[in-house]
Amino acid sequence: MHLSVDTVQSFPSGTLPSDGTLPQVAILLATFDGARYLNEQLRGYLAQTHDQWCLYWRDDGSSDESASLVEAFAAGQGYGRCRRHTDAGCLRATGSFLALLRLAVAGSAEFFAFSDQDDVWSPHKLSNGVAALRSVPSGKPALYFCARTVTSESLMPLRQAPFLRQPPGFPAVLTQNVAPGCCMMLNRAAAKLIGKSPVPEDTWHDWWSYIVVAACDGMIITNQSPDILYRQHGRNLVGETLSLWSRAVGALRRGRASYLARFWRHIAALRAWDGPMSEQTRTHLAIIEGARHGGLHARIRALLVPGLVRQTWLETQVFRLWFLWGSR
Repeated sequence: MHLSVDTVQSFPSGTLPSDGTLPQVAILLATFDGARYLNEQLRGYLAQTHDQWCLYWRDDGSSDESASLVEAFAAGQGYGRCRRHTDAGCLRATGSFLALLRLAVAGSAEFFAFSDQDDVWSPHKLSNGVAALRSVPSGKPALYFCARTVTSESLMPLRQAPFLRQPPGFPAVLTQNVAPGCCMMLNRAAAKLIGKSPVPEDTWHDWWSYIVVAACDGMIITNQSPDILYRQHGRNLVGETLSLWSRAVGALRRGRASYLARFWRHIAALRAWDGPMSEQTRTHLAIIEGARHGGLHARIRALLVPGLVRQTWLETQVFRLWFLWGSR
């Protein structure tokens, strides 16, 4: 189910809900050679109007001062507010973020926010996410994400990143990730579900989180207010492609094989999992998986699954062409 913030009960940023309490948010920060920009993001945590948060962080073997910067920040926050994931080794971004999520779920936080090291949050980023997620019935998985303003390396605004043209959810989630981790927050039910799921190789933590929540009939809540400055620089792990033309060229350069390989890994992981998916979702997954080794008829049948589209008409046609051309 998809909701926008206009359809959920909210409270003004920085004010208390009716029970007089503010729930704790676990901020999940994975660092790697990010010292150049890290202090601006750390200061952004302190500026949040929702100040009930705990920072969970992990460094993935930085060669710069990233770890020492977060250590110094943590020392200034008092005992218990910042917790380091101390396991050594190179987990890369996905492994680091999901390790932090599992660690944080063992605590008492109600909500969970992924944080990139090089962005800057608006003061209302957490409060807006909390307000939206508090409207979700207890026990129902929910994922919230806001819009973002793309900036230069020096944080000069360039433009607002394109938002949704098609509603998010299953099965569109299989074709495209529209929920960037830096903009994302999860409720506790979603975080626990993601932490127990079998993460496929060579995927992104945000895409997999979106897939799990959508496939398990969770609630996807969107906010078109840009609550994050999304910094573009030469070392972005993913980066922001601004135009439809650029996205199309990028997809062609990456090629059909790499795109479909990840597509099938996601399908296989979901099919092998005994997570709380509906019978309709499992039926659609079976139809789509049947196209992998089936003929043209099986591929056409899979493309007729309602909602198996990307955000734009052109992107959908490219996906369909690649899918029909051959599934491997």
